[in-house]
This record gives sequence, structure tokens and C-alpha cells, in this order.
Amino acid sequence: MIVQERENEFLLIEQHDHAQISGQMVLEWKKNFLLRSKLREDADWAIAQHDRAWIPLDKNPKWNDEENRPYSFIDYPLTEKIAAYQRGIEEVASQSLYAGMLCSMHYLSFFSEDSKDPEIRQFISEEKKRQEDLFEAMAMDVPKDIYLLHFKRLQFCDDLSLYVCMQEPGIPKEEEVSWFRNGFRQSFDFAPDGIMSHWVDEKQVSLKPFPFERPFEVQIPYRLVSKTTIQDKGLNKAYQEAETHQRKVTFIRED
Repeated sequence: MIVQERENEFLLIEQHDHAQISGQMVLEWKKNFLLRSKLREDADWAIAQHDRAWIPLDKNPKWNDEENRPYSFIDYPLTEKIAAYQRGIEEVASQSLYAGMLCSMHYLSFFSEDSKDPEIRQFISEEKKRQEDLFEAMAMDVPKDIYLLHFKRLQFCDDLSLYVCMQEPGIPKEEEVSWFRNGFRQSFDFAPDGIMSHWVDEKQVSLKPFPFERPFEVQIPYRLVSKTTIQDKGLNKAYQEAETHQRKVTFIRED
């Protein structure tokens, strides 16, 4: 769950909804940048499905007593989160070995190889083995530069979707989430120094360089859950009863 806290309510966005927005973004990617192929179609599908691990978790959100707010994807309990990651990777890999491999790479990137936590170390070991098995089972050899490019596109579209989901529309650059304040971490042939984003106003985000074929709009589904209702009914019931709204954001070229 993506969680924004306001004075009297929480704004909640399900992870799979955010991932679907990532999937819409990648379909708008520059047409002359990558040739259309079955491999690219699987990579694009992986981007739309990369957070399906969260579907069952977000249908029944959990309350974080220590922080007095709903758990987000950042602070969700590790044991349950890792189990969900692996279930999600398996679901994706059952439809596409290549997509499963990309999702495994994505989740693996969240953890440090130097971690001393036994759960994390086991997860890293198991996912490295899974990636080897998926590569071996694929019917073709994928050049390293191709799968790394597909992986970078997944992470960029994930980050850009988080950019518009994790913070209030129109927020000044200096107040943005620190992850994105200095631009996105991924570089591409057309953006060797990375890509910078700005909220132009509450409905538009500009990008430089612009990675897409044309300006386009996305709609972000979210629910507003009042703190009073949570107190009266509990988070789960309050969330189920909350109405779904839509936030519209258009991506444009920076002038």
C-alpha cells in the first residue's frame, strides 16, 4: 500500500494499481528506442504486473501500532512481505519466464548483499537460484545488455509511477520525496545523465529528457480513509467502505 497521511485522513493507493500505471507508461515509450518483439512484450507485461505480490495484502490493509498509521510497502513486516514477493514472482513466472526473471531482479534489488538478516540472506540466495533456473529454462539466450535495459525500464516506470502516487500533486521540488528530488537514478542512451521531473501544477508533470512518444494522461485510483472512521470501525472496514476516487496526471515535455 502507498500511504499519504493528511491531517484528518489517509490517502491509500494499492500497489497493483500503481504498477498498472507503470505498465501504461511503458506502452508510451519512445517507439524508435526499442524494436517491438515478443521479448519486449513480455518485459512490458512484467512492468504492469511487477507488484501483483501485493494484491492480497492490500485488500486487507494492516495497522502499524508503532507509527499509528497503516503499514505501507516500505515498512510492511518483512516476513510477510518476502513471502508475498516470492508468491508474486511465481505467479508472473508461470505466465512468462522472462517476466518472472525481471520481477525477481526487481525485488532482489531492494536488499543489500551485505545484509546480516537471515531472512534477507535466504531470500537473496533463493532468488539468485530462481533467476539461474529461469534463464536456463528460456528458449532463447537474451544478451545481457537487453535484459539490463528492460530491467532499467521497469525500475524507471516503477519510480515515475511512485513519484505521482507518493506525494501531493503540485508539490515544490524542494519538498519532494528524497528518492526523486535530484532526478531518477536510471540512465538511457537518450538520457545519459538521467531524467528530471517537475510538478508544473497539480495536474501536470514535466520530464527532461522526455522518454515517451507523446504527452499522455494517467488516472490514479485512490481511497480517502478518515482517521475517525478508522478509530470507530477499524482500518479494514473503514478501507472497504471508502469510495474510490481518481487523480489525473498528464506527463509533458519540459519547455
